[in-house]
Parts: sequence; C-alpha cells; structure tokens
Amino acid sequence: MVASRQTLSPVRESVTHKFQIMGHEGYLTIGLFDTGLPGEVFIKMAKEGSTLSGLIQAYCRAISLAIQYGLPLNEAVRRFKGMRFEPMGPTSNPDIPEALSIIDYVAQYLELHYVSDISGRIQSAEPSNSCSVRLDA
Repeated sequence: MVASRQTLSPVRESVTHKFQIMGHEGYLTIGLFDTGLPGEVFIKMAKEGSTLSGLIQAYCRAISLAIQYGLPLNEAVRRFKGMRFEPMGPTSNPDIPEALSIIDYVAQYLELHYVSDISGRIQSAEPSNSCSVRLDA
C-alpha cells in the first residue's frame, strides 16, 4: 500500500496564535485544509538561530507531513502531548495554564481546538482569540 499525500490549497485559511512558555515567546501558525482541519504547523520562536529553534522547525515539517499523509490528528496529539523538556512551565494562555514543553503546548492547543470530543464532533473549526489569515503559498 502506498500512502498518498493530501496537499493544502495554494491559498488557504490559517490561524496564528501568540504564546509564551516561561518567558519564551513564540507564534504558532496552523494552516487549514478546506475542511477547516489542520494540515500544516509552523512555530516561530523569538530566539532564532538557536538549537531549540532548529529542532522545532524539524518537528513542524515532520508533523505537517505526517498529517498530510493521513496521520489522524488525535493520534498525533496522543503521541506528542506530555513530552517534557525546557522551556516548560506557566504559559500566557489561560486555556493551557502549564506546558511541559513547546511540543506539549502545541499538542494541547491542537487537542483543545481541533480534536473530536467523545461523540466524534469537532470541538471547534476556528479557535477563539485567533486571527484567520489567507496565505499565498
């Protein structure tokens, strides 16, 4: 069996969310499929050029490709939620008061806004306190 990649439209909706974990500031951008579900993840950290920033970019590419090749979002959240490394601690988001890492924060954010509840319904197609932006790829 060969997996096929579902690509995003050249012009797509996205959500950009500013966050802080223990004073480390970043921006989480989630590119959305036409269905309103995540199809790509980008994280921009304030400390560019750091080892952490490079590893975060690698994570973003890997998770984006995995989702585009069919990894269910709830499975991605399950695998990455709870990962523990610095920076960790209090966040600027009252809905996610503590994060064990940047990866844990992203997993919690995706779970909060995009993963189905027990009945199978999507909790939210557009997170609150976020802006929608159209991007040309």
